Amino acid sequence: MPQVVRSRVRAVHGPPPAAPAPRRFRSLADRDAVAVLHRAARVLVEALPQLTDRLVEALREREPAYRTAIDADAAEIWQEVHNSLRHSVGSLIQPREFREAAHRTSRRIGETRAEQGLPLDAVLHAFRMGGAMVWQGLVDETARCHPEDVRLLVHVAADVWNFVDEHCGIVADAYRRTEHRMAWRRENRQRLMVAALLDGTVQIAELPDAAAMFGMPENGRYAVLAITAPRRAPHGTVRPAVTLPAGTDALWHPGADTEFAVLPLTPGPGRPSVPPSEAAVPLGRSAPAEPVTPTAAGPVSGDNGLAALAAGLTAPTGARIGISSVVEGLAAVGDARRLAETALRACPADGGVVLLDEQLPAALVVSSPGLGAALADRVLGPLDRLDPADRDVLIETLTAWLDSDGSAQRAGARLYCHRNTVLNRLRRFEQLTGRCLTRPSDAVEIALALAARRLLGG
Repeated sequence: MPQVVRSRVRAVHGPPPAAPAPRRFRSLADRDAVAVLHRAARVLVEALPQLTDRLVEALREREPAYRTAIDADAAEIWQEVHNSLRHSVGSLIQPREFREAAHRTSRRIGETRAEQGLPLDAVLHAFRMGGAMVWQGLVDETARCHPEDVRLLVHVAADVWNFVDEHCGIVADAYRRTEHRMAWRRENRQRLMVAALLDGTVQIAELPDAAAMFGMPENGRYAVLAITAPRRAPHGTVRPAVTLPAGTDALWHPGADTEFAVLPLTPGPGRPSVPPSEAAVPLGRSAPAEPVTPTAAGPVSGDNGLAALAAGLTAPTGARIGISSVVEGLAAVGDARRLAETALRACPADGGVVLLDEQLPAALVVSSPGLGAALADRVLGPLDRLDPADRDVLIETLTAWLDSDGSAQRAGARLYCHRNTVLNRLRRFEQLTGRCLTRPSDAVEIALALAARRLLGG
């Protein structure tokens, strides 16, 4: 008995202690105290059902978390308490025989209660209540039958309470390990679900579960952000975070080179709707560091909300961000991801934000890079025979003229030259390429060719 009863709480993460060597009793009082302990403990074994009833009733009255569990399944709680008391009292009598079984019982209780979501403080309180009830039973039984021996129990009191503390440590360790394992499984399931939504591989039957998991409407409206940012020197293992406008609701999914954010544009269950006029300051949450479950209310609302979002993004220098068009339903999030990647490819190489709906011509070009390159070669190819500096001046002038809505005056102001210089360069472009800037079909091809040359290189 003393070898086990006097053991101290084992370090949760430390190496297992060496098996204790048999020790001698410190005094005759120790030997007599153990005998008194064994005698009283044997009586408690016979009264275990009554002791279990008292402890369960005490838990119902004094521990609200257990009260709910008892109301849900009283028989299970009674059996759990009975097994714990039986192994604990048995360990006081036959420590070698009951030690491992008592440890297994305590670990199982910690695991079970963690799985059921019972607070750890409540579980530890229950163990200490049980320890106090056992100790009081030992004292009462000894006082009733052998009052002269009560004083001897003082010699084993510390050992009994160390036994209780040891099992509280076992329960806490099992509880935390189970809690960690459950959290990992939950987060991993969320990551897999987000990945399936973005890949478009989610099953129709899984959509209700996904909607419930993330608090998003199954048939709501969604958009997706695709984000790449330059890696940090010298090793570049961490990307700087892209910050959405304050409170924007987003579900993030990291990737090797591209991060994605799923944006709900309609409120989930129990969330208030945000009128389009208020979409510039959406409610919700933002943080792309790791996948998270949306918990706050209020998404961006509608296409105007996407424009406000694009204007309110905060990104590091060189970050490239593509924002998809709006899609209907969680099942279409995979389509939104592909649209966001298209918008991302339309981003300038030196960084920027592209809202797909505002850059559809550029999106057409990058969606079919082979055709885009062929168009650029056909329209702008004659310029490649010029000196590179001369060619670049013509392309710069043509781009400025198109960006100025065909105004030579405004283009000249942008280029710091006279409007006649702009017109002369444009006429030269027409002569070299055989295109007419006033012919609508030619103007469309020229604009697309310039976009292809800018986005695809060459």
